[in-house]
Amino acid sequence: MSTGHPLGIDVGGSGIKGAPVDLDAGAFAQKRLRIETPAVSTPEAVCDVIAQIVDHFDEVRSDSPIGVTIPGVVQHGVVKTAANIDKSWIGCDIEKLLEDRLQHDVVVVNDADAAGVGELNYGAAAGHEGLVILTTLGTGIGTAIFNEGVLVPNSELGHIEIDGSDAEPRTASSAKTREDLSYPEWAERLQKYYRALEDLMWPDLFVVGGGISKDSDQFLPLLDIRTPIIPAQLRNKAGIIGAAVLATSAQTRRKQLRGHVTA
Repeated sequence: MSTGHPLGIDVGGSGIKGAPVDLDAGAFAQKRLRIETPAVSTPEAVCDVIAQIVDHFDEVRSDSPIGVTIPGVVQHGVVKTAANIDKSWIGCDIEKLLEDRLQHDVVVVNDADAAGVGELNYGAAAGHEGLVILTTLGTGIGTAIFNEGVLVPNSELGHIEIDGSDAEPRTASSAKTREDLSYPEWAERLQKYYRALEDLMWPDLFVVGGGISKDSDQFLPLLDIRTPIIPAQLRNKAGIIGAAVLATSAQTRRKQLRGHVTA
């Protein structure tokens, strides 16, 4: 019997995670399932894992929507960039690939956008108006922009130029690990990044996500910027929850459009 809960699936570099989401509570409706990301993470290999997760939560085989996040720009279901995933993703119509495989409507979105939607609806940014920017600090830097609660998709502001080079390789939390930087040393790089970002965008709030956000007390107080900056609250749940929200919104729009066309 269907629970009516949408399914969110978050594709990451090390793991692919999924769970049905209770949109009233902004929480998982069942325990999350995580499967290791294939070593050769081509679209076809990742689709195989996504199919396993969908089969595990077989109630979504009803009318419940499925939302999937990808660490890259996604326009109209087609992946346009692959900074931190296999280059074979570029140009892949991942929505069609998944819909053909699953025989189910699927919505595919950028992972940072999904995390931002989760935080905006249920987490650190809930209730905030104006211009909100979520940044995810991980292998790379993902960003999501919201103006008065409306998502501006695929912002890719992790790749702004600082000191003549792409900010992401030197500023993501992976750089801290790779170069064995202390928090104060890393914070100097974050300082330049967030200063540049606020000078470009003039946001009302920064939300900082990614796994390292759990240690935000070690680096956020070291930043001297004019914009309020706070840690994300949903942590690694944000992408799954946001994907479910976006899939539900897309399904509603599609039904309205079909109804209008039929009428």
